[in-house]
Amino acid sequence: MAGETPAPRRVGLRWSQMAQKISSVSRHGNPPVVLPGLGVAVGFRPEYLDFERGIHVGNLEENQRITRILKLALEGRYGQPFVTERWGRGVYWQWIGYLPRANRTAKPVSSDVSFGCSKFFLTVDTGEGLFKCGLQVERGYVTAPPESRYCQLRADWDWHRLIQALKPGSAMERELERLVLHEGFMLHAGGWEEQAVYFARAGYPGVRKLRKVLESAPKSGWAGFQIFYPMRESEVRGSTGLDLVESMLAVFREVTPAMNLCMQIELAEQSATSVRPPGL
Repeated sequence: MAGETPAPRRVGLRWSQMAQKISSVSRHGNPPVVLPGLGVAVGFRPEYLDFERGIHVGNLEENQRITRILKLALEGRYGQPFVTERWGRGVYWQWIGYLPRANRTAKPVSSDVSFGCSKFFLTVDTGEGLFKCGLQVERGYVTAPPESRYCQLRADWDWHRLIQALKPGSAMERELERLVLHEGFMLHAGGWEEQAVYFARAGYPGVRKLRKVLESAPKSGWAGFQIFYPMRESEVRGSTGLDLVESMLAVFREVTPAMNLCMQIELAEQSATSVRPPGL
């Protein structure tokens, strides 16, 4: 379906189960205020995901800001620095992304920008009434307007690895089938402003069609790819802040294998990264 997101079918993990994939801490009594195994203090609250204004980031204590909580948790998990990117300004942001600094540094042409890098992301889509988090890979413009030349696709962007990875029998095919068909994730593919296409389990197209959708996105418009886990407002309100943070981290863990297939580095928990040559 183009232009709108179909209602997600919970065929795989629910958000409560996502939290269990990162932590087996008992939920009886008062929940812990520190992420188990990572030592990050969590004062995040469900109402900070505002379905009318976006993600509440400003005018909060450090342990309440999701930007800081997730950055520290990702750096603790993977043992390396992450760069935080965002869309929005002021108290409420619409989109937040996290990318490994090493992947950006490894790019011979584009090490000065983040558009070419795969990212963990989270967003409150106020139009669709969904909170989403997962993996994002941007194509940007193929033919950029004069004022946005820095957003034009370059040879060392992760987009090219994503496209090359979308082959029958590939590791990416196995990952996407696992995430979409069995775990309840959704895909957003193609143009950002128009011709956006969403796929869920029932309409999963396979890697050949998905690649065609991505390659046919308008060259003069912004395009990209997301694989995300959706959550409606009622689910957010029914969760604790700690459950939400643990679930976001569990989603990021689930999409890490697909992210690794797009990057010049590989993320591994608590171990050093290895760097691939730029053309691979």
